Amino acid sequence: MGSTTPVLKKYFSLLLLMAGLSAFAQQEPQYTQYMYNTLTVNPGYTGSPGVLQANLLHRTQWVGISGAPQTQAFSIHSPWSEYYEHIGVGLSVVNDRIGPSDEVFADGNFSYALKMGDEGKLAFGLKAGVRVLSIDWSRGRYYQEGDPLLNKNINNKINPSIGAGLYYYTDTWYAGVSVPNFMQNNYYDDVQETVRADRLHYYVIGGYVFDLSENVKFKPAVLGKIVTGAPITADFSANFLLQEVLTLGAGYRWDDAVSGLLGIQVSRNFFVGYSYDYSVTDLNKYNNGSHEFMVRFEVAPKTKRIKSPRFF
Repeated sequence: MGSTTPVLKKYFSLLLLMAGLSAFAQQEPQYTQYMYNTLTVNPGYTGSPGVLQANLLHRTQWVGISGAPQTQAFSIHSPWSEYYEHIGVGLSVVNDRIGPSDEVFADGNFSYALKMGDEGKLAFGLKAGVRVLSIDWSRGRYYQEGDPLLNKNINNKINPSIGAGLYYYTDTWYAGVSVPNFMQNNYYDDVQETVRADRLHYYVIGGYVFDLSENVKFKPAVLGKIVTGAPITADFSANFLLQEVLTLGAGYRWDDAVSGLLGIQVSRNFFVGYSYDYSVTDLNKYNNGSHEFMVRFEVAPKTKRIKSPRFF
């Protein structure tokens, strides 16, 4: 009985991993620092900071599990010009690797904002681009030489993508809804080893900034993800901005993970952030958490001052 225990543990770990990867495959790439990476979630955010903004993010998920997701996201956007600030344009590129598969999302983003009253703006956003899928089964942990199912690689399969979003914002709060892709293209499910159709994803995002004192701001935020035929998932976070330099916070992804967040406003133009996720499911026995790093850089026209610091 003792000799079979390691084998049972091995297969139990494999079943947990497959379940986790299957759930992940039904979702768009996920982020803990979504409040600073909003363009990849909602195209209505395009140009809303009023300056040229560039973001770079790297996420390593479930450290210690072979084939676990790794994600890199880059976005850059700005108002069309200082005379047409109601029009925003931008580019977002995401590389998502899980097991033997790589998927690249490349989208152009456009938004048009209408002034709502004295303080608010409502932006209509569109995004369009391509998704490029590649699968190299020689990298897979289930690869077996001679297996026809696992020897037929997919090389740069291109599918179009079209998404849209609404984003309302003021100086103190924001809320938005979006669908990143209306095109239900076929994709290769590396867990079920079959071709499946994408499911529509719906995002709901929101946040508020409270002035607790002259030197302390508090920002709760939420991101809800709805996938047809799958359970609703939600991220909740609470960040404190201290002395307009240091950001400390915590987050909770429903029935999945708890998170710690840290951010530093290095200069008026430059912000760096880090988050760590700890799994609260049985998967925590087999991984050492998830790490996410991001940097944000902003450049404003000479005639405009950057809001210091931006909290969303």
